[in-house]
Amino acid sequence: MAAVLNHCARRYLSTTAVRQAVQVQGPSAVSGLHEGGYKLWKNVSLFVAAPAIVLCGVNCYLSHTQHHHERPEFVKYEYLRRRTKRFPWGEGNKSLFHNPHANALPDGYEE
Repeated sequence: MAAVLNHCARRYLSTTAVRQAVQVQGPSAVSGLHEGGYKLWKNVSLFVAAPAIVLCGVNCYLSHTQHHHERPEFVKYEYLRRRTKRFPWGEGNKSLFHNPHANALPDGYEE
């Protein structure tokens, strides 16, 4: 008896969801007939997202070319650039993505 009631309840819920999905009017991704929803997101991605990405890229490029990135003066603080254990690569004093222009070693910048 429980199996019959379970089957009836599942069938009622599944057919109700299908009927409600078909009743949606206008362009929608849930209209049941796949009409209109993809067009909206296609246009949003083409006319909003793509220009936004291009404008952000141009902004980054222009701001990078206008500013001169000078290296800050080295001050040896005892709590910065501490090496309690050697790095397992190279000479053991430089980090994995070491940039000699921007990253100082414990004794100062590389020349």
